[in-house]
Amino acid sequence: MYAVYLGRALQTVNPPNASVGLSQLSATGTKNSTTFLRGDNTFATTGIANTPYFFVRKSANQSVSSGAITKVVLDVEDLDSASCFDNSTNYRFTPTTAGKYFFFACGRGYANSGTLNYVNVMIRKNGTAGVGNSFVNSGTEQYTSPGNSDTASPSVILTMNGSSDYVEMYMQVGGTSPHISYESNGNQTFFGGYKIIE
Repeated sequence: MYAVYLGRALQTVNPPNASVGLSQLSATGTKNSTTFLRGDNTFATTGIANTPYFFVRKSANQSVSSGAITKVVLDVEDLDSASCFDNSTNYRFTPTTAGKYFFFACGRGYANSGTLNYVNVMIRKNGTAGVGNSFVNSGTEQYTSPGNSDTASPSVILTMNGSSDYVEMYMQVGGTSPHISYESNGNQTFFGGYKIIE
């Protein structure tokens, strides 16, 4: 241990790499391996975490009326870091932390009779079908060469207030005897999101 003159007081450094131990620092705050020393001589945590986050999907097919906009029943939670997704009643995500969030969804429509005309997948904020940050839609059409299934995948960044704002996934499937498919071999209908680090 060597004593060196730094400013007005003698300070000690540890040879051979001249490192300064935590016990030698006078900064305020919690000093440990998860904090860093700021320029104002205080310790702080990085605060870098994409939380809360969630990823949910279906466990069964959901029958719908052709052309009807229907909320998707997402009853399987693979991820839900803050228990903010309701997977039993309203099937919605209501984050308790304010900020900007990235949301993504994928929906698979299927027509039992083999004729599917279109699939629309929607992410709605607070149940609103409008413009701007309240609604986003992605769709496919198969009018010229109809098949029996297709998927659509919207994504959006929304500002959430951390208390009452919520997001839900809706779908619109046009065809003969259509349904929203959960596709047991690939789970092609799902919904997820996470808070963006700012």
